Amino acid sequence: MSDLEEVSRHIHDKISSVRRMLDLSVIAPQLPPSQVKKLFQEVRAVESLLQELETCVARQGDQLKSLKVLLLSCYRTCHPALQVPPYRKEYERSFQHDFEALQHLKDNVPKHMPKRGNEPAPSQDMPAETQPIQRGNARNKSHVKQMEFVTTLEFDNIPQYMKGRVIYEQLNAAVRSINDAVSGKYKILRQPAKSLNNNTRKLSQRFKEEETKDTKGQFFVVETDIREFTQMKIDKRFQGIMSMLRHCQRLRESRGNNLTRYVLL
Repeated sequence: MSDLEEVSRHIHDKISSVRRMLDLSVIAPQLPPSQVKKLFQEVRAVESLLQELETCVARQGDQLKSLKVLLLSCYRTCHPALQVPPYRKEYERSFQHDFEALQHLKDNVPKHMPKRGNEPAPSQDMPAETQPIQRGNARNKSHVKQMEFVTTLEFDNIPQYMKGRVIYEQLNAAVRSINDAVSGKYKILRQPAKSLNNNTRKLSQRFKEEETKDTKGQFFVVETDIREFTQMKIDKRFQGIMSMLRHCQRLRESRGNNLTRYVLL
């Protein structure tokens, strides 16, 4: 709207300039040739500008008509029983709003689309690593529990003071890192002792020493595991992310022997 006002003001200024020159010609009937030429150029410039503006308005009008036809076509597809919708203008505005909302969703689809509940039963053809994990206290010997991604609704319900500057994608990136640490840890724990090298044997021994009565049968990691298996930094931001995951009931903390164990729920 401001651009249109500027064009209108520009045309008005041009016309006012030409009018002043014509008024001066009454006082001095014999205008110099240079002034007459300038006056003619000003008139031609205004005329050309008005023609361009009319062409632009006509083109925009055609686009608006095409949009209305498209919206009516969408309406008739969704409501075939009503060939002419009542309150046409209201429907047009409504469809325009819906179209913009759908376009926004299309342009802002998150990288992950978390789903909760109604998980399919494990298939015999499905690899063990990709089969869904059932919640429960006892560890399934053939599966490693994985933390579910946080949904957008859950993220929106996290208090702002707790989120700080952490965005949705960063929180789920942390979930992925924690899952990597859990997978790396329990992959080593489930290997036969004879297949372990010196490094993995030491890791396996540490994992077992960190077990407590509270974590028996549970999947958990400590900060050392996250450093070992991921690139995630252990800092104040990490502590804030852990608080958000506790709020979303993805994990709980179990403390003891100067260790904080992050237990998956």
